Amino acid sequence: MNRGVQVVTGGAGFIGSELVRQLAATGAPVVVIDNLMNGKRENLADVAGRVTLLEEDVRRVASYASVLREADVVYHLACLGVRHSVHSPVENHDVNATGTLRLLEASRAAGVPKFVYVSSSEVYGTAKWVPMTEDHPTFPCTVYGGAKLAGEAYTRAFNRTYAYPTVVVRPFNTYGPRSHHEGDSGEVIPKFLLRCLAGKPMVIFGEGTQTRDFTYVSDSARGIILAGTTASAVGRTINLGSGFELSINDLAKTVREIAGRPDTPIQHDQPRPGDVLRLYADMSQARSLMGYDVRVPLAEGIRQLLDWYRAQELSPEELLRNEIVRNWDVKAATP
Repeated sequence: MNRGVQVVTGGAGFIGSELVRQLAATGAPVVVIDNLMNGKRENLADVAGRVTLLEEDVRRVASYASVLREADVVYHLACLGVRHSVHSPVENHDVNATGTLRLLEASRAAGVPKFVYVSSSEVYGTAKWVPMTEDHPTFPCTVYGGAKLAGEAYTRAFNRTYAYPTVVVRPFNTYGPRSHHEGDSGEVIPKFLLRCLAGKPMVIFGEGTQTRDFTYVSDSARGIILAGTTASAVGRTINLGSGFELSINDLAKTVREIAGRPDTPIQHDQPRPGDVLRLYADMSQARSLMGYDVRVPLAEGIRQLLDWYRAQELSPEELLRNEIVRNWDVKAATP
């Protein structure tokens, strides 16, 4: 059987579409499986004609099983997000955990040589020590984190029970072009930047002392590909971060300085349910196993995202029309 196809579930999403672009640049055939609930066709516009998009729910494995029989690697990113899990925990688990188990079973049955599961730093919960190694205890604060951890457990179990070649990667907070600011998928850097550009206050939930390890999307995607191409990564669980910790208060100040809007107000709101208070990745394993390095520092990444927003047809004000400020509450209205 001739293989060689790179399958990316969730490949029309934010990180997924960057992963697809990097894979397509190698000349490899790429098939994207995405139901476009969070992903967008326009995220793949620059690789149209070079990749195949199958508009399918990842849970319906029978609808794309034939593709798996041609796959060299499955990169599994399809999921529903953190805030979605607050208002729809059962659906979140069904997609993120059960969907992963179904895909693992189908991939193994099809003889896919390698399976890369893209998990999340949310499986850790709040840091008990920093920097956080992959042996740090996992204590998720949300159903999303719990479902992602279940997906990890299934992925490792397939490796140990069936000797199936799998890798688990844990990206920390990724940002960059095509990141979500809208709906329940909205994330802090794009929301901060667009609000700053639109002359609206940047909203911080809680005291703002919570910290994150922010990684530019091209670095995250490159790390995921390394996990799929490095033999020594098989059977491992690997952090993908920047190895740099920043508080949300300091992030807000950084964003407004880079945007040239130093007087933008910072507004504190109620804490988010299940919010993780501290994340900071130890990157030793990614460096030693895969030769991974961070190429885009935070300030440069925010500048690149700023340039990307300025090149869009829609203004910041227009882009913010679909923003939900308290985006764990789907009934909330934008103020």
